[in-house]
Amino acid sequence: MEKESNNQEFSYEDFEREAIAGLYQKKSFMGEGGIFTPLLKHFLEKALSAELEAHLHQEEANKRNGLTSKMVKSSSGEFELVTPRDRNSTFVPEIVAKRQIVLGDDLCDKILSMYGKGMSYNDIKKFLSEIYGLSFSAAQMSEITDLIIPELEQWQSRPLEEMYSIVWFDAIHYKLRENGSVKTKALYNVFSVNMNGQRELLGIYLSESESAKFWLSVMEDLQLRGVKDMLIACTDNLKGFSDAISTVFPQTIVQSCIVHQIRNTLKYATRKDYQSLVVDMRAIYTCAKIDQAEVKLEEFTQKWKSRYPVAVKSWQENWYKLSSFFDFGKEIRRLMYTTNPIENVHRQMRKVTKTKGSFSSDMALKKLIYLVIREINQSQKGKVQNWGLIYGQLFIKFEERISKLPDK
Repeated sequence: MEKESNNQEFSYEDFEREAIAGLYQKKSFMGEGGIFTPLLKHFLEKALSAELEAHLHQEEANKRNGLTSKMVKSSSGEFELVTPRDRNSTFVPEIVAKRQIVLGDDLCDKILSMYGKGMSYNDIKKFLSEIYGLSFSAAQMSEITDLIIPELEQWQSRPLEEMYSIVWFDAIHYKLRENGSVKTKALYNVFSVNMNGQRELLGIYLSESESAKFWLSVMEDLQLRGVKDMLIACTDNLKGFSDAISTVFPQTIVQSCIVHQIRNTLKYATRKDYQSLVVDMRAIYTCAKIDQAEVKLEEFTQKWKSRYPVAVKSWQENWYKLSSFFDFGKEIRRLMYTTNPIENVHRQMRKVTKTKGSFSSDMALKKLIYLVIREINQSQKGKVQNWGLIYGQLFIKFEERISKLPDK
């Protein structure tokens, strides 16, 4: 909406008289028709006018070009704000930006917090209307949640540490609308424990398929961000992962998740064989030493190969990755034999995203996931339990590599 002029001068005497009357009338302090809204409106419009005047001093050929107005919102309500324009359209106000419709960070933070807890745009709009008397369109809600994108991009490209003790790679699947159809994509999370025992999500990566090429791009991204070494990598038997990681981090020990292997085995089994299979598989991975485990694996093979040949073959072909944890003590084994640590992160993500049928775009998904990650980072404080003991075992196993770190 445009205005040709704004000749009405602000009168402090009139404001004072009307404000006192408004107090007796039990009017709200801010918002449209609020007691102090005229004062805030006056200060903002004067500041914007001064900003334009300073800008015109730098551009002699430029001049004022009337006024425009927009409704701005705050946690105290909304009101009309008149802003000046210049003829050359080079004026970029700082106090209230051109497309800014929300004043102050508190309201934006409230909206982002509600969105990050899984509330839909409609639920948030209803809440803002009931509590603050504010109305937002779907486009305006999207613009507000878009404010998180620069922070997300900075987080995704931030420098990382040179070495991580254990890194977990796992996926969570979501439906996204794309070109008029709904597709299922995998969101891969990279979760880690650094050399000080602190947990950290290193990044998120969206893909339509698992492949060596995709995982190579992930490894290269981690490397470009500063990672030189990962002592142990834990995965869910992702296709192409071993090839990708050996290309970029050839010294990393790869451990496939035992729990995923058990689940994959049970997919081939009839219900009546479940319990027997679980007992026999448990006998393999709970052994104290690898030679004992290999004996149990052979017994498992002989017992089940005729009934479930595909499942047994999977154990045999993946054994070199499934058995890596036998080289470590029980404290490290407990961390690396399963992807449970990253699945705990996934549970928190699902708790927020479970009400979403599908996402409108890759960025819509990433925005929400990043808001969840911010909450996770706030709650995940402190070191991994028994970290001193774990670090001591890692140092004995990887002394040459750890000693190359600065300050070690």
